Amino acid sequence: MAEKKDGTRKRLLLCINATLQKKAKDIVVLNVKNISSFTDYMLICSGATDRQVQAISSAIQEYLKKAGIRPLGVEGKDNAQWILLDYDDVIISVFQESTRAFYDIENLWDAPKMSIDKNKTEVKRLNKAMS
Repeated sequence: MAEKKDGTRKRLLLCINATLQKKAKDIVVLNVKNISSFTDYMLICSGATDRQVQAISSAIQEYLKKAGIRPLGVEGKDNAQWILLDYDDVIISVFQESTRAFYDIENLWDAPKMSIDKNKTEVKRLNKAMS
């Protein structure tokens, strides 16, 4: 069990750091493991343009691929309004800002939340709300 938990956290940190490298905006992590049957964490972030959304999505996939982790699925890559990456226990939504405002998915969940400072270049640990 602890091994799965460590693997999940590693995956989540890789995703967060990939989004930071591509200058994603409004990065938020939700801990939904106690209220969701399909994932443990949701990472939500925004890009200003379709190109940036695609770049953020690609960076996440590259970071995880280097660690030997491949997504179960990728949706929305072609129009890049909302790209969804499914890594089983970590689900990532990369939005264009206007699409994110429309769907407002982070406010659909009453879950512990961690906001990531966009000025950071790397996150090495998750806060207590993510435990």
